[in-house]
Amino acid sequence: MSAQNHESPICSAKGCREPAVWVLAWNNPKLHTPDRRKTWLACEEHREHLSSFLGMRGFLKDVVRLTEWQAAEERDTPGERGEGAAPGDAD
Repeated sequence: MSAQNHESPICSAKGCREPAVWVLAWNNPKLHTPDRRKTWLACEEHREHLSSFLGMRGFLKDVVRLTEWQAAEERDTPGERGEGAAPGDAD
């Protein structure tokens, strides 16, 4: 997840400092292989906005609760899950 600090992960929405509750898994098919997943984190307030932003571009692949994502990461071998920036930041 986000390496911004060692505390709870925060929302990826620009300027938001709320705790993340959701993981939005996405990829840009022009840049990433089909199995690659980049991630944005979202608080309750920004989940729909960030999902819409990615969905309009055909990038959104999955939305899961952060706790579920973390549990899956603990169970699975680390894959190619990367982190990305929220709207307004370069990829």
